[in-house]
Amino acid sequence: MDIKEHVHCLIIGSGPAGYTAAIYAARAGLNPVLYQGIQPGGQLTITTEVENYPGYADGVQGPEMMIHFEKQAQRMGTDIRYGIVTKVDFSAPPYKVEVDEEKWLSADAVIISTGASAKWLGIESEQRLNGHGVSACAVCDGFFFKGKDVAIVGAGDTACEEALYLSKICSHVHMIVRKGEDGMRASKVMQDRVKATANITVHWHSETDEVLGDNKVTGVRLHNNETNAKTEIAVSAFFVAIGHEPNSQIFKGWLDMDETGYVKTIPGTSKTNIPGVFASGDVQDKVYRQAVTAAGSGCMAALDAERYLGALAHG
Repeated sequence: MDIKEHVHCLIIGSGPAGYTAAIYAARAGLNPVLYQGIQPGGQLTITTEVENYPGYADGVQGPEMMIHFEKQAQRMGTDIRYGIVTKVDFSAPPYKVEVDEEKWLSADAVIISTGASAKWLGIESEQRLNGHGVSACAVCDGFFFKGKDVAIVGAGDTACEEALYLSKICSHVHMIVRKGEDGMRASKVMQDRVKATANITVHWHSETDEVLGDNKVTGVRLHNNETNAKTEIAVSAFFVAIGHEPNSQIFKGWLDMDETGYVKTIPGTSKTNIPGVFASGDVQDKVYRQAVTAAGSGCMAALDAERYLGALAHG
């Protein structure tokens, strides 16, 4: 392994968590180097209007907000680079990291902010209308469809929670479930709440055949896998709640993770099981998954890294 460069504080990922960590680390004099990853700016770059991030009184477009984050991190002195971290070696400090499958560098501290990716159904219309009525976050985007009929696909606790959230602001919620009642993954209490909510209709044994609409969502066509019948429902939005996948694959074998691949951190901190390696944002948060909570955990990671590096310097 030929180490080409040594970095004091390395940040992997460039969503709200990574950029906030960079802002704090740069101001603390840690000379951070940030690699943006496969999707510079993270999930917010495929989001349109963001209305729930503090400080933007009139709302802001997701990609524009991430440009603001990037510029601020840059102004503070962060070395922001294009590149994807493809391999790590956390066996001993300084930690080794491979970039773009070719260059190895070492780092005294590493902040992981690689985020999570929403799982999609994989149909063409879903991707074409993404950001135009198709969304993977009801809490983020449900408000834009206040008083309208919407659809949500999913059968777990998250899908139930989001359906209940939508039922409070939307006129009617159509919940699409692939299996029957006995195949629903959600806990019984969540299922009972959904069934008891008057403006939620559950479509059992149903799969999404097509999201309808040219420039915006106008409906959804369902296929009943018991009767083979197809039906169309008029809706203004289509929410996908079939789960998220944390972007943590390259850290497997090094960091402690839960059964679904989320990096485990010591409660109340960003510390992983390896001293000097910290995790922030959606790669370690499967509960809240909001831009503002990701930014907050990025701040925590930078402060934890600063204290770790300070203790290292003073022996």
